[in-house]
Amino acid sequence: MVIKILIGLAVLILLLVAIIAMRPSTFRVERSITIAAPPENAFAQVNDFHAWGGWSPWDKKDPGMKRTYGGPPQGVGSTYAWAGDRNVGEGRMTIERSDRPSQVGIKLEFIKPFAGTNHTTFTFTPSQGGTTVRWVMDGHYNFITKGMSMVMNMNMDKMIGTDFEAGLSGIKAVAERTAAGGAGMAEAR
Repeated sequence: MVIKILIGLAVLILLLVAIIAMRPSTFRVERSITIAAPPENAFAQVNDFHAWGGWSPWDKKDPGMKRTYGGPPQGVGSTYAWAGDRNVGEGRMTIERSDRPSQVGIKLEFIKPFAGTNHTTFTFTPSQGGTTVRWVMDGHYNFITKGMSMVMNMNMDKMIGTDFEAGLSGIKAVAERTAAGGAGMAEAR
């Protein structure tokens, strides 16, 4: 009897491991918005980490988080590290690509609550009525996060998609204000 229970338990564990292993290993979160401003205005808000406070949804979630900037003031090599409450965790971003005014590529390293490295790309494409800004994050699930996503029904798109939408709305507001001649954070530098 005990042997049958152990065999049954082993089969269930193997089945669970197989199901987790077959889950997707990658994820992609993508959002876009059209703004009534030239690409340079939106690009300036992303290419300078000092400007992120004017539009980042995470700055609003934890206004008291600690921020550290390094490298050049903007563009390739600029870094931004943060440490905050449970709403924002801890991590670091590094601009790895900066093609003015069309694209910014960022390496995003999470430390807390879960370690992970993702890549984020912002593109700024001229369009009718201004500029289409697209924010994309690509990442990988390891075995443990695949299992957690299955058990806890975690979905990266659902978890951070609304934050991307809020951030893009913030970029839109700042970029359109600077295009209209208002004072934006990136312009003040």
